[in-house]
Amino acid sequence: MGNTSSMLTQYDIEEVQQHCNNAFSQQEILSLYDRFCQLDRNGGGFISAEEFLSVPEFARLLRMLDGLNFKEFVAFLSAFSPRATLQHKIEFIFKVYDSDGNGKVTFNDMLDVLHDLTGQFISEQPREQVLTQVLEEAGYTKESLLVMSDFVKILGSSGLKMEVEVPVD
Repeated sequence: MGNTSSMLTQYDIEEVQQHCNNAFSQQEILSLYDRFCQLDRNGGGFISAEEFLSVPEFARLLRMLDGLNFKEFVAFLSAFSPRATLQHKIEFIFKVYDSDGNGKVTFNDMLDVLHDLTGQFISEQPREQVLTQVLEEAGYTKESLLVMSDFVKILGSSGLKMEVEVPVD
């Protein structure tokens, strides 16, 4: 599976399904494999940061990923599946905000993500005000260091939807 020059075997597909907690059907995994092979321009079986960055929607997420193999690629995308559990989606979101991987998310970490998501459409002051209000409504302050359990508390009853349709040819 490390080399994209070969096709996936049934065993590979089942192994990938298991690795991503069955978040994708076998046909979706085959479609993802085709997309993975398109991104893996040098055919080495891994996607470089540059290759992954060619998908505009993933530019922000790229900072936490580099050198994915196919199983890791599918596991990464599994958080966006309608079959992924809420817990899996929250863990993924936490990793996006925890850019330094220390297990804690600061106010500035959250502001950085909001800046990346909103760009120039919202200036810094309104971003800070909205984030401060959201934190206060959830019982936190700007000085709070949020951990995974805090994200579960905040997002756990939100009805969070994070779905991406995988085109199946």
